[in-house]
Amino acid sequence: MHLTKRKASALAREVAARQGEATGRRCILFPTFLHLDHVRRNLKGSSVVLGAQNCHEQKEGAFTGEVSAPMLRDMGAQVVLVGHSERRHVFGESDERIGAKLISVLRAKLEVMLCVGETLEEREAGRTFEVLERQAKMALAKVKPNMVERISIAYEPVWAIGTGRTATPDTAQEAHAELRRLVAGILGDSVAADMPLLYGGSVKPANATELMAQPDVDGLLVGGASLSVEQFGPILDAAPAS
Repeated sequence: MHLTKRKASALAREVAARQGEATGRRCILFPTFLHLDHVRRNLKGSSVVLGAQNCHEQKEGAFTGEVSAPMLRDMGAQVVLVGHSERRHVFGESDERIGAKLISVLRAKLEVMLCVGETLEEREAGRTFEVLERQAKMALAKVKPNMVERISIAYEPVWAIGTGRTATPDTAQEAHAELRRLVAGILGDSVAADMPLLYGGSVKPANATELMAQPDVDGLLVGGASLSVEQFGPILDAAPAS
């Protein structure tokens, strides 16, 4: 919940210019709902993809204040975040609801980025893998074979979001390797091998390159550092481009 219309539009133009025409590197911006159309217009002609931060699990109905996946598609969004840590822990969204949202997004022919991750209490209790397994299984339980190519997963250790603490590259790799194993058990080895896994949690220019160097870290989900091109640009540059 950041930026005005003018600032969001300016940032979109700056990011589009920084991204350039790089192939093999994908950049997605997730503005607030209010700014989707403005950002879309300022990304026109660029390779930057428009995403949305959330959606309701129903495609229409008496849900005042909510936004559906078909509405987001109509606004030009191609990717939708579901299960972001703030949706889980600030707004109390359950694993069941997040799973319903994921299916709703996929049925709308959009891509979905599923966010999973443990709290500090869960990590200190040695329950990281248990939490990841529960979240992944509940979210992916109803996914059909023709949907799997439109799914990515972002590992967000809640204890590292907005706290200044960052999972070490080894810690991130360990969680990502476990996630890949879990996806293989749910959707099959070939799906798991191809599914993009992103790390999100206090990503900064100083740690982006080392995080991206891990074998199972395919990308980064950037929070506060994405609000200025001075911070986000070097992170974008850390992603390999062919």
